[in-house]
Amino acid sequence: MTSLAEVRRRPGMTRGAAFLFALAAGAAVGNLYWAQPVLGTIGDELGTTTDTAGLLITLTQVGYAVGVFFLVPLGDVVDRRILAPAFMLLAAVLLGAAALAPTFPALLVLLALVGASTVSGQLLAPLAGDLATEEQRGRVLGVVASGVLLGIMVARAVSGVVTDLVGWRALYATVAVVMLLLALTLYRVLPRLEPRARVGYGALLASVLRTTANADVRRLGLVGAAAMATFTLYWTGLTFTLSDEPFGLSGAQIGLLNLVGISGALAAQYVGRLHDRGLAVPAIGVGLAVALAAFVVAGVAPGSIVAVVVSIALYSAGVQSVLVLVQARVMAVDPSARSRLNTVFVVGNFVGGTIGSAVASALWGLRPWGLGGWPVLMIAAGVLLLPAGLGWAGLRRNAVRAR
Repeated sequence: MTSLAEVRRRPGMTRGAAFLFALAAGAAVGNLYWAQPVLGTIGDELGTTTDTAGLLITLTQVGYAVGVFFLVPLGDVVDRRILAPAFMLLAAVLLGAAALAPTFPALLVLLALVGASTVSGQLLAPLAGDLATEEQRGRVLGVVASGVLLGIMVARAVSGVVTDLVGWRALYATVAVVMLLLALTLYRVLPRLEPRARVGYGALLASVLRTTANADVRRLGLVGAAAMATFTLYWTGLTFTLSDEPFGLSGAQIGLLNLVGISGALAAQYVGRLHDRGLAVPAIGVGLAVALAAFVVAGVAPGSIVAVVVSIALYSAGVQSVLVLVQARVMAVDPSARSRLNTVFVVGNFVGGTIGSAVASALWGLRPWGLGGWPVLMIAAGVLLLPAGLGWAGLRRNAVRAR
C-alpha cells in the first residue's frame, strides 16, 4: 500500500488523470439533477402531479446531504481506491433499479438512495488534492471542481432532450451503465493509499464539527454557502422566467440555453492556478463582483434574450470561479483532514442551495400580486450575495495581517 508521503514525492497528477477525476465527479453529481427537467413526464407515467413529482428532487438532495455528512469523512480513514469506486458501483445498481421502478413511491425511495450514494464525487476532490503536487494542487482541484459544475449543467441541459427521444427510463439505464464503467476504471487506475488517521467513526464525525473552529474555515464556508444560494436561486428563477412570457421556451430549449453556462465552468477550471500563486483571496473578490454584474445585466433588461445570454456567461464564470477557489482554499487548511473539510464545504453549500431555491420559488409565487418576476429575483440574488462579501472581507483582513 502506498503512503501519502510517497505519493507526494511523485511528479503529481497527469492531465489525463485530472480529466478522469473531473469526468467521474461530474457524472456522480449529475445524478442529482437528471429528473429535474422531466418531472412532468415522470409524473404523467407514474400517475402523480408535477408538484408531487418535485419530491424526487427534494429527497435526492436530502439523501445527498446525509451521504456527504456521514460518508465523505470516511475518505480520511478508509482506502479511497476501494471507497470511491464502491459508491459509484452502488449508484449504478440503484440507477438501474430506478429505470425499472414500477411506482412513484418506489422511484422516490430509489432516488433518495441514489443521492446518498452519489458522494463519490466529493471523495475524489480531496484525493486529487493528495495526489497533486503543491505547485499543481490548485489547478488540479480547479479541473475536478469544474467537472462537478459541468456535471450539474450537462445533466440539466441534456435530460429533457434525451427523455424526449428515448424516455426517462432509458435515460436512467444509460446513466447506470456509465457509472458502472467509471467505477471499474477508477478501481483500476487509483493508487492504494494508507489511511491518514485511525479514529473511531463517532470521533471522526465529531472532528468534522471541530474543523469549523478555524476562523478561515467559517469564512470560506460562508462565502461558499452564499454563492451556492445565488446559484440555485439564479438557475431556478431562470427556468421560471424562460418558460413564461415573453420567452415561452420549452424545457428542451431552456436546457440548451443553459449550455451557455458551460463556458463559465470551462473558464473557472483555470482559476485554480491563481490559488497556486497565492492569489485566491483577491480572485474570489473578483468572482463575486462578476456575479453581481450578471445580476445587474439581467435585472435591467428582463425581456431581452441577449441580456439573458450575457448574464448567464458572466454569472457562470463568476460564481463558479468563487466555488472552485473556496473549495481549493478550504482543503488547504489541513491536508490530513481534506475529506472532513470538504464535508463542511459541501454541507454548507447544500444549506445555501436549499435557501436559494426556496427564495426563488417563494418570490416567483408573488407574481400575481406584482411583487415577483425576474428583476425582483435578481435583487434577491444580490442580497443573498452580501454574506459572501462579508466572508471575503474577513478573509482579506486575515491575509493582510499574515503578510
